[in-house]
Amino acid sequence: MSGRFRTIALLIVCVLLFSATSSPAARIKDISTFKGVRSNQLFGYGLVLGLNGTGDKGGTKFTIIGLVNMLEKMGIHVSAQDVKVNNVAAVIVSATLPPFARTGKKIDVTLSSIGDAKSLQGGTLLLTPLKAVDDKIYALAQGPLIVGGYVAGGSAGGGITKNHPTVARISGGATVEREIPLTLKGKKEFTLVLNNPDFRTAVRIAEVIDVRFGDHLAMPLDPGTLQIKVPDRYRHTVVSLLADLGDLEVVPDAVARVIVNEKTGTVVIGENVRISKVAVAHGNLSIQIDEKQEVSQPQPFGTARSAEGATPVRMEGGAIVAPGGATIVTPESTVQIEEEKNSLILLSGGRSVGDLVRALNAIGVTPRDLITILQTLKAAGALQAQLDII
Repeated sequence: MSGRFRTIALLIVCVLLFSATSSPAARIKDISTFKGVRSNQLFGYGLVLGLNGTGDKGGTKFTIIGLVNMLEKMGIHVSAQDVKVNNVAAVIVSATLPPFARTGKKIDVTLSSIGDAKSLQGGTLLLTPLKAVDDKIYALAQGPLIVGGYVAGGSAGGGITKNHPTVARISGGATVEREIPLTLKGKKEFTLVLNNPDFRTAVRIAEVIDVRFGDHLAMPLDPGTLQIKVPDRYRHTVVSLLADLGDLEVVPDAVARVIVNEKTGTVVIGENVRISKVAVAHGNLSIQIDEKQEVSQPQPFGTARSAEGATPVRMEGGAIVAPGGATIVTPESTVQIEEEKNSLILLSGGRSVGDLVRALNAIGVTPRDLITILQTLKAAGALQAQLDII
């Protein structure tokens, strides 16, 4: 009984795994966003203090000017000519302000050196205001840095560098001081924006929403936009409506596409890619040319004289004829040509991407060869997909 029970349990697990992997449905909130609900970028100019001699050198005048201005605000009057420090580095601080971020929320910041600093390890960011494109301050950043690398060197000029020591990060290093006005209360309709616009996907989303809420709430405006009305029963609980709507599952559709990255040799073939009936054969042609110098060394004290005296060096039929007793260097080239011979493979029309991959693997193609074959299939009109080369 125990063996039979294990067999039945194994079959049940296999069925569950098959049903879970065979469903290509995705949640609406994973393939779309609501218009207006977005993040915003912030940036600012700051100074990192406390570096152990790895900061900006004297050539970066903007670092000295920024340090002098900071000291002036603190009541310390100094001249820029008198300031010579290498424990300070000028940085650009960037952050992302998420939607619905309220005053007091902590956000992460990234610091990038803009001078000639060698490392930001061990530094502390001075209070830095972060602005948006409207030139208003939305957050304040300050705190010790976390650098995922280091640099170490000697006086002779050698050294070791790990990762990127001139870029650092502060987890929760900025505090939100200004909110971006965004409210959901009283909304009568929303606009849903698809991440990958597609006519069929937009229609399917509208059908799923209407079936779930029992009313004509969703109206596709174009392949990437849907207008959604708020039912009366959700007028005061809009958040619940958006939560329920985002959890709905839909099968997204997409245009058949093949992505080729020539620089890295990466090929990504989409699920809907099909090919027409075509015969494919691919063989590599390699040409190898070896150059070497041959030395002709005569016998010791060898002579080759005619009645008129020593025989001069001359050319006969492209070859060098050397006189007796002279050492001659002659070039010699060897050319080898190898052509790989593969059989012709017939690919039936309407095959899936799995059949295409298996057929191409049968002739032993590499990713580089696959790029050439895909381009040739597209030129022959046999590849029923969009070929994008990046």
